[in-house]
Amino acid sequence: MVIAIILGTRPEIIKMSPIIHLCKSMDIDFFILHSGQHYSYNMDRIFFKQLKLPKPRYNLNVGSGTHGFQTGQILIGVEKILLSEQPEIILIEGDTNTVLAGALAAVKIGIKVGHVEAGLRSYDYEMPEEINRVLADHCSDFLFAPTEKSRQILLGEGIESEKIYVTGNTIVDAVHQNITAADEKKVLCEFGVQKNKYFLVTLHRQENINNEKRLRNILTGLEKIKIQFDLSLICTIHPRTEKRLKQLGIKPAGIKIVPSIDYVKFLQLEKNAGLVLTDSGGVQEETCILGTPCVTLRYNTERPETLDVGSNILAGTEPDNIVRCVKYMLDRSNTWNQPFGDGKAAERIMKIIIDDLRLS
Repeated sequence: MVIAIILGTRPEIIKMSPIIHLCKSMDIDFFILHSGQHYSYNMDRIFFKQLKLPKPRYNLNVGSGTHGFQTGQILIGVEKILLSEQPEIILIEGDTNTVLAGALAAVKIGIKVGHVEAGLRSYDYEMPEEINRVLADHCSDFLFAPTEKSRQILLGEGIESEKIYVTGNTIVDAVHQNITAADEKKVLCEFGVQKNKYFLVTLHRQENINNEKRLRNILTGLEKIKIQFDLSLICTIHPRTEKRLKQLGIKPAGIKIVPSIDYVKFLQLEKNAGLVLTDSGGVQEETCILGTPCVTLRYNTERPETLDVGSNILAGTEPDNIVRCVKYMLDRSNTWNQPFGDGKAAERIMKIIIDDLRLS
């Protein structure tokens, strides 16, 4: 039995790390195929090192490009490797171009596909990620849904119930495994902040960054928050966002911009922030798990469970509404019960795969 784990971005590395560690501890024959979709040290290699993951056996080094170019290059590269290695199954996670290309390459040559974090939907088809999610799910033989809600979405799309397994989300496994790995006081000292006395910001979604009006509105909202709440704003900047700000000649006022940081430090900043503002799906999950209020700078989310339990609110991109949502979340209790599982998702996923492959 050989398992191919295909990944290409920071969130995929993090969410696949519990599965990779389990494969190692169970002495399962596996290999990692990295598309190179994220290609800078801070967005990629540092995570393998910090999470103590083995180096990928293959790296396609695809880098940036249009969606068609990037997906096509990954598809070509993955197909070649799968034909050579002939694994019994590939595992993919999430909604990136790497996920879609990996699923297509495998299914077309008769290799089983397992999709970790299946069944997420924003119903916004202007998001490239939404197309990737839907197509990957409908290519997959095993759909590892993080919640019952995501299972119901898959059933509603006509996917056979026998293919769907509610496992919890491996992000809970990853948070539990890494939240105690750093000195909390040291991280806060490094960034010059105190617990609950700052807001954390992440911003990278294509629909926000490429739309100048939306981007400027978000930055105006952040400036208003800085004035009204008189707290530090730390923004861990994504390469895409940094490039766009330079193109537009924008220098955000009152916001401390820091380069992308390693996962353990970022978890500590999330955990100790008074509130997090983000357009990231993964950050919506992490803040929910860590008990930190979240304001999402989007008009929809593929993580509706965070809205249901009250850890998150959709603010959109209008400045005054962003400020209003921050106040609303700060006034709410943060005693919600996180809905993403007990930190044993990787164990469930591996048991399902091993049991099936032994029987086939």
